[in-house]
Amino acid sequence: MIPSFTDLIVEFSVTTLSPARIPVRRGRLTVWAGLAVALTAVNLRTAVTGFTPLLEIIGADLGFGVALAGLLGTVPAASFAVFGFLAPVVTRRFGLERTATVALGLTALSLVVRAFSPTPLALVLSTVLALAGIGAANVVIVPLVKAWFPDRIALWTSLYLLLMQTGQFVAPLLAVPVAEATSWRLSVGVWAVPAALAAVVWLVLAARLPADHHRPQAPATTGARPRISRSSTAWGLVVLFAMMALSNYGIITWVPAVLTDAGGSPALGGSMIALYSAWGVAAALVVPHVATRMANPFVVVVACSVVLTVGYLGLIISPLEGTVLWVCALGIGVSTFPLCMTLINRRTRTAESASAVSGFVQGIGYGLACFGPLGLGLLREATGSWTIPLVALAATAVPGVVAGWFACRPRFVEDSATRPDPASAPSPQPETRT
Repeated sequence: MIPSFTDLIVEFSVTTLSPARIPVRRGRLTVWAGLAVALTAVNLRTAVTGFTPLLEIIGADLGFGVALAGLLGTVPAASFAVFGFLAPVVTRRFGLERTATVALGLTALSLVVRAFSPTPLALVLSTVLALAGIGAANVVIVPLVKAWFPDRIALWTSLYLLLMQTGQFVAPLLAVPVAEATSWRLSVGVWAVPAALAAVVWLVLAARLPADHHRPQAPATTGARPRISRSSTAWGLVVLFAMMALSNYGIITWVPAVLTDAGGSPALGGSMIALYSAWGVAAALVVPHVATRMANPFVVVVACSVVLTVGYLGLIISPLEGTVLWVCALGIGVSTFPLCMTLINRRTRTAESASAVSGFVQGIGYGLACFGPLGLGLLREATGSWTIPLVALAATAVPGVVAGWFACRPRFVEDSATRPDPASAPSPQPETRT
């Protein structure tokens, strides 16, 4: 049975505050950690979805067109890729909490700079820096959940994804109205406030921890780290995540333009991105709990792929008739994102391994996905319509299903990475509730 939102909040309170579950010496720090994770989650998408509905307005003001808009749509995935790779390197030296502090601080400062950008170059550079911080935060939040709440991974994964998706759909909903009422600069810059707040909470927590707290160490038995690239499970997660990310950023960047070219208004585009993002809230509540109760959640991948394809075909055939239905299908179809985030923790044994796998999956996955927004824009210019770009997006469901088969098998990444006897390694079991 899938828990209701109220059940999740009640269990969150019990898990975080109950003296019976948390040693007294960690109880207060665990509360700080929970608050920090929650605030971080809110900021993981606002700098993207609160920005893309304003591209035409900003372009008219600063003097750039479709090509640069496509580049700006590619920046999130590219930044997440590069800094997804770098984040585990930083955490090995400074620890998870300190990395999160710097990441959110960089994001807050860069969002302020972006709001005051006088030229397109300044806009691009500040966007890269803002999303660099978010890229690092994307990676470290996964092992932080495993490190601080190891017996409540599904609950905390649901909660942080719920808050992330809330920020993702609120930002585009407010973007155009705030810009029209004031200016696009205020609409863009306001999201620096929650990012700065998250950085402060992480700073307070990090200051109370030893310097090597949650810093990954090399396994003592081998003196070397497992080679994640040997694991078919890890590669399955990479491709599944990449196909999801390519769809996600293609949708966020270009669905407003698809609707506008079909005769819709800019406000319709913003509201549909908000609706698309709202489905992530439902996915955040449902998918992690399903994934932790099924030995092999491959059926989730298949169902999401079918629904995603329906959404793309609907936009091709009738973009303004049934728009809500098609956008809802797209929102449901990318539910493989919370599945991937859950499986990173479920298919690893330690927070250290989860950090490494999170960087590996998100680094390569976003790297592959970064070609999506720019490539789709070029296809649109070359063909004169959105049909071919949308068909290309629908085709990503095929490698996604194949990769999902490998990602969902009940195996630990460490087992393949260190080449043990497969028969001797235990399989991940569904999470128990106490």
